[in-house]
Amino acid sequence: MNQKRVLSGIRANGRLHLGNYLGAVKGMLSLQDNPDYETFYMVADLHSINVPYEPLGFRQAVREVVLDYLAAGLDPEKSTIFIQSEVPEHVELSYLFSTVITVARMQHLPTFKEKVKAYPENVNMALLYYPVLMAADILAYKAGLVPVGIDQEPHLEIAREVAQKMNDRYGLALPEPVRFATPGEYVPSLTGAGKMAKSVEGSAILLTDSLEDIKGRLAKLPTDSGKGGSVPTEGGVSNLFKFVELFLGEGRVNELRKQYMNEGVRYGEVKSEVAEVIYKELKPMQEMRAELEKDTNKVDKIITEGAEKARKVASETLQEVKQAMGLV
Repeated sequence: MNQKRVLSGIRANGRLHLGNYLGAVKGMLSLQDNPDYETFYMVADLHSINVPYEPLGFRQAVREVVLDYLAAGLDPEKSTIFIQSEVPEHVELSYLFSTVITVARMQHLPTFKEKVKAYPENVNMALLYYPVLMAADILAYKAGLVPVGIDQEPHLEIAREVAQKMNDRYGLALPEPVRFATPGEYVPSLTGAGKMAKSVEGSAILLTDSLEDIKGRLAKLPTDSGKGGSVPTEGGVSNLFKFVELFLGEGRVNELRKQYMNEGVRYGEVKSEVAEVIYKELKPMQEMRAELEKDTNKVDKIITEGAEKARKVASETLQEVKQAMGLV
């Protein structure tokens, strides 16, 4: 059977949260369990160091993402699970790809402009280079599908441009990757504004949070009096209703909308209800994670074998590209 390849990865800038799980990992799981796809899932440690980070303990932070992957259900028997920096072919391939993309194109990316605003004292070359390395991550495996959030679409556009230019210029047959969307690709922040993010204090529910932690975090989500002429379409109330939709369904949201316009919504009860359902989904992962933390040899073996499998495929692509470019 001719399987389609999939590549995705999550950075190691903090513990995985509900947004990572719904927006990326659930998509990874659905593709992993589909026999039509060959799946490669990495921890993007190289993508994690283009912003200020703490080197001390970073290796453990990378391992924590591997543990979260495995606890969530990613299976090394079905997917190649690896750490990005352990496959050096990604970096070499990214340099070759950088020869067909201009600096001006990279500087105009909205995501780069956002990072410049966020880290004005740390506008390094790696930050500018991020989408080229991402293109190499994907095209090293000739992956046509990438389960990532909508915010990564500008970077996928770069990957498609790289594939087009390399194919036109050097006669290669690299795929033009597209995004695999999941129902939970946008998980709102608990601050009441924007999407859930590791980098924003008080924004996220971690996959390792207890029921009390989850209740405490949701309790801080800003709301209003619970009653009005129409339900707000942005802010804390809107975000709470989005959580209800994600975990309790559209029917429950409709009930709450009616309550809001009539007798009023008891937010404390709704938040508690949502917390219970979230914890019910996270609890089996947490139990699996506790077992994995005890079996360090098993996790080490998964990481080592994953890198070997990934390198085998990536090195073939690198050799093909170098040959087309006249380097070998």
